[in-house]
Amino acid sequence: MIRRLFVLAFAAASVALPVASQAADTIDVGGVKLDTTAQVGNAKLQLNGSGVRYKAIFKVYAAGLYLNAKATTPEQVLSNTGPRRMHIVMLREIDANELGKLFTKSMEQNASREEFSKIIPGVIKMGEIFAARKKLNAGDYFSIDYIPGQGTSIVVLGKPAAEPIKEPEFFAALMKIWLGKSPADAQLKDALLGAASKQNAPKDPFN
Repeated sequence: MIRRLFVLAFAAASVALPVASQAADTIDVGGVKLDTTAQVGNAKLQLNGSGVRYKAIFKVYAAGLYLNAKATTPEQVLSNTGPRRMHIVMLREIDANELGKLFTKSMEQNASREEFSKIIPGVIKMGEIFAARKKLNAGDYFSIDYIPGQGTSIVVLGKPAAEPIKEPEFFAALMKIWLGKSPADAQLKDALLGAASKQNAPKDPFN
């Protein structure tokens, strides 16, 4: 009787283990795993789209956009008044200060002079956060979270890097890095909006 119970218990465990291993809700993006949901404040957000940022033929980072409602256009993302998250996982080592400068340049390119003047305090704080990191290694990650009434937080390796940036225009300006009229990567823009099921890597000009 005891032996039979042991066999039944072992069989049940053998069946349950594969189910548990498949329970994690993640997707592979550029060789890293991104969760399909994210908790931002009191809201559970869904992964709207994800892709890889390429520089020439090289992978720089994987990115995922999390929203409380499906969006297929930049306007829908920018007009959303709920919590939102842009999550980035580095795929190669990069100078963090240089990344901060690139973000600033892209924000300026996608904003009018008046719009950019309103977010200068936030841009300065963001630059200080990246400069303090000095370097981002492959596998390092950070999130840009927006919570209504609180502002925009830059969360590095799971920890807020500074107090939230209060300017309400700041998060929208950041999102235009990827979703604006001059995005960092046009294919990544489409992928974040869910328009591309598979992002194609740029072709090597030497092959």
